[in-house]
Amino acid sequence: MGNEKVLERFEQIVGKEFVQTEEAILQEYATDITGLRMVQKHFGWKSENLAQCIVKIHTKEEAVEAIQFLNQEKIVNVPRTGGSGVCLGLETPKGSVVLDLSEMNEILEINEQNLTVTTQAGVALERLENVLNKKGYTTGHFPQSLPLAQMGGLVATRSIGQFSTRYGGIEDLLVGIEGVLPDGQLVRIKNIPRKSTGPDLRHIWLGSEGTMGLITEVTVKIFPMAEDRCMQAYAIDSFHTGLAIIQEIVQAGWKPAVTRLHDQTEAAESYGPFMQAGESMLLFLSEGPKGYADLEGKAIQEIVEKHGARALGSKPLELWLAHRNDICEHLDMYAKQGAVADTCEISAMWSDIGKIYTEVLERAKKEVPHLVAITGHSSHSYEQGTNIYFMMGAMCAPQVEAAQKTYDQLFGIIMETTLKYNGSICHHHGVGRYRAKWMKEELGSAYPMLEKIKTAFDPNGIMNRGALLPVE
Repeated sequence: MGNEKVLERFEQIVGKEFVQTEEAILQEYATDITGLRMVQKHFGWKSENLAQCIVKIHTKEEAVEAIQFLNQEKIVNVPRTGGSGVCLGLETPKGSVVLDLSEMNEILEINEQNLTVTTQAGVALERLENVLNKKGYTTGHFPQSLPLAQMGGLVATRSIGQFSTRYGGIEDLLVGIEGVLPDGQLVRIKNIPRKSTGPDLRHIWLGSEGTMGLITEVTVKIFPMAEDRCMQAYAIDSFHTGLAIIQEIVQAGWKPAVTRLHDQTEAAESYGPFMQAGESMLLFLSEGPKGYADLEGKAIQEIVEKHGARALGSKPLELWLAHRNDICEHLDMYAKQGAVADTCEISAMWSDIGKIYTEVLERAKKEVPHLVAITGHSSHSYEQGTNIYFMMGAMCAPQVEAAQKTYDQLFGIIMETTLKYNGSICHHHGVGRYRAKWMKEELGSAYPMLEKIKTAFDPNGIMNRGALLPVE
């Protein structure tokens, strides 16, 4: 079908004013905020693979009509809400259609008896949190993308927040979900605390990155706001000691909402006045009903002091709380200086995570020309293991191709080392298009299962083709 017919049909569905075709807007929607693209834009990068149009969806009925039409015509679409992705998951295939759900932004119900909130996919998390706080509640979900992220995208990317050790990831918060299948069928998975009625169908859309359908509505848990907090910071002799301390704390059954370990480079840069040479930093924030935070805080203190840690009080925690979401500004600053900079988060079991950290740093320092820095911190921990959030940067020639080469080298080292030690190549940012090339090795013998699910749900391949699963 010709472009004019496509535009005409979408104008019928959503109205002419909500179908955008201006090249500047198509360029804006052509990618996400991946660090690679941020620096390449400073070197003159522009997408050669623009969408046909941006379609602003306002209702579930419009979403159904749009998907039915796209499936009928076999036109690829890219679902989008807040646009805060960092793995090229929103990069538009040439001739595709972007379905922007950010106008579906109604908070539908706050249920104080069941402790749930139901929203449309385009509700901004920051706005939702503000509304809930005024009523004495919280989602407990605070990703770094909080100022940008919207509810549909958080579910689609299997997001996690900075208070996850207590509240869990988005998969732990999701109660019910509504969406449109690739054939245009509207489906609602009802709100239930738990059930034993076959596979959990919510997980078809959790982490699907828009490849299995279009999320229109979500119901998530809410929590009473904490009555007490206990904030503690400790200097320790090494990153590996910090890993051992966190392992002991979580395996003992304690769940401090914030559980962070910064290596010596990050500690010196972010908490310099508190640190001595070579020290790493541990941060703990406990919160909950009256009395809980102090109880947990004392237990943590006993464990940490056994390892010879140096207590620093609450000031480093206060500093972190004030600046915890500054990373996007830093990446843009580095990009303006011609540095290829980004973050990459992986996860592994306790038996392997320390090896990954050590080997990644050793390889990067040895193999990457003009390396500016590579650091790591752990921020999401479990009884079985933890994550490492690497931050890295290197200078390169001011050329799009040179930036790509440097970025590929940095990411390649992290991906290869993580897979070598049976870790996961992605903890919470999503796979997108960039990490899709490692998915066969990531999933191993389970990879055909994902392929078959994708083929069964989306036989025409219209849903965000190239994200999650590589295009052969």
